[in-house]
Amino acid sequence: MPQNNDMELILKYFPHLTETQKSQFEALYDLYVDWNSKINVISRKDIENLYEHHVLHSLAIAEIIHFHTGSKILDVGTGGGFPGIPLAILFPEVNFVLIDSIGKKIKVGSAVAEAIGLKNIKLKHLRVQEEKDKYDFVVSRAVMPLDDLVKLVKKNVATKQINAIPNGLICLKGGELQHEILPYKNIAELYEVSNIFSEEFFKTKKAVYVPL
Repeated sequence: MPQNNDMELILKYFPHLTETQKSQFEALYDLYVDWNSKINVISRKDIENLYEHHVLHSLAIAEIIHFHTGSKILDVGTGGGFPGIPLAILFPEVNFVLIDSIGKKIKVGSAVAEAIGLKNIKLKHLRVQEEKDKYDFVVSRAVMPLDDLVKLVKKNVATKQINAIPNGLICLKGGELQHEILPYKNIAELYEVSNIFSEEFFKTKKAVYVPL
């Protein structure tokens, strides 16, 4: 798929981007293709679908909550920078910390963030168990079962609420989630990403919000 068509996919759902945001999103393709040839953070056959499968998928979180200016967001298991980098582009007034236990993935994410001039982001090579700071929201993309993730990040969720919905965890997942959500069925909200984005890829994708 040509790169400009991919960028059109972002503009289809986010038509009001600034010129800076557009140029940052546009730069992602070449940067990830280049880095992926050295350090594999996205499957080789999937890199051409970068905008749909990785960038737009990450931005599904933005359709669930519009982060308030000054919010602090922790991205757990970010890999090469998803969902954190696309969200940091979209929310320049929000502070993002991206962590991953694999150093070479953090190296890629850091290089991409620096290349596009993202000022509201920090990437750290550490395990979630080692992260001590407090955040308004924790975000992640399919890093581990929901119950395990909740137990690990509960300590990182601040008590003071500044956003429209209570602080907590928002994670992107695929497949059947009823079993995973069971312990949180009275408080969790499940979103079908196919109700947000119409492309075929999103038919099985879901997002889960758990207030913590």
